[in-house]
Amino acid sequence: MLGLLLIALVVVVGAPVLGVLGYRQVKRVINAKRLRITDPRGVDESGFVRIGGLAQWISIRGDNRDNPVIVEIQGGPGASNLVFMTRTRGWERDFTIVRWDVRGSGKTFAAAPGNQGEMNLDQIYRDALEVIDNVRRRMGVDRVLLVANSFGTNIGLRLARNHPELFHAYVGTDQNINAGGRERSAYEAMVARLRAQGKKKELAEAEAMGPDKSTWTPEQWSKYNKFVITSDPLSFDTMKTVVIRSLWFSPLHSLRGLRLYLKGMTFSEQMGTQAVIIDEWAEGLTFRLPMFVFQGDSDALTPPSPARAYVDAINAPLKDFALIHEASHFAGFRHPDQFQHLLLTKVRPLIAGETAHP
Repeated sequence: MLGLLLIALVVVVGAPVLGVLGYRQVKRVINAKRLRITDPRGVDESGFVRIGGLAQWISIRGDNRDNPVIVEIQGGPGASNLVFMTRTRGWERDFTIVRWDVRGSGKTFAAAPGNQGEMNLDQIYRDALEVIDNVRRRMGVDRVLLVANSFGTNIGLRLARNHPELFHAYVGTDQNINAGGRERSAYEAMVARLRAQGKKKELAEAEAMGPDKSTWTPEQWSKYNKFVITSDPLSFDTMKTVVIRSLWFSPLHSLRGLRLYLKGMTFSEQMGTQAVIIDEWAEGLTFRLPMFVFQGDSDALTPPSPARAYVDAINAPLKDFALIHEASHFAGFRHPDQFQHLLLTKVRPLIAGETAHP
């Protein structure tokens, strides 16, 4: 998602000026020190694992390997969550975090840009099951906590619905509700903002696309995301201060790594139009595990209202919907402390043998 916008912003923020590059290196060193796990009970492992016939990058980190294990399903498509590791370092106090660079993204894409195999949702779903099985064996656990964000929630809901035996619970954030193309509130709000802001060129392009996402090309899908983000002040601020800064100062990514990161996002845009036709309502409203959605209260890309309506409608042993305050899209990464508090107070008490921290 937002590959073209990210490229433009990184060029601005990361212009090849000696002083800028020097500052970047200083920040990367500071962030690398912050990421060190020194507790002897901790785990810090990363590397390639053969998943779906492709070498895919998996990171496992936490201060105590006995903590509950979270497996993240990243957004994008093609947007590795590794760049947010410094912002979410606090999560590793209470959970072991597994981050997986899905085919077409991050270090998985960088290792073999010309050989990513099948790029479709069904293949990502199959890969996810392999990753989860690998993590369960590696960590010696029967179940993990499934946390999906943004584009990843398209896969996350299907995993939760079809394989409840693998998970303590499902947590969605930046939750997508496509409703088979019927959900158009984000598009309509975006058009209204463009009109109010007098952006005639962008408005004409948006209206020419029309609200039916099932007819969009990958290029139109990407442009829609750009229009939503740039027309909403909070979303644009999050893009600059959270996403771009996380990319630019990531201790895990060289300048070449950043270029490949963005190239992977552009490459993965082909999957965007596959997701918008999903009808979550038709796929099933019955889940046999606890279901949680923690949504940004001001999310312009995946608005909270459709997500709340979906949670209200589903059947689950336990379900809850909560807002992350003063948050746009990327809510958990803009306010990692709020997200962690929700995990500790609402989700962790459900995991056998665990109690919430104060």
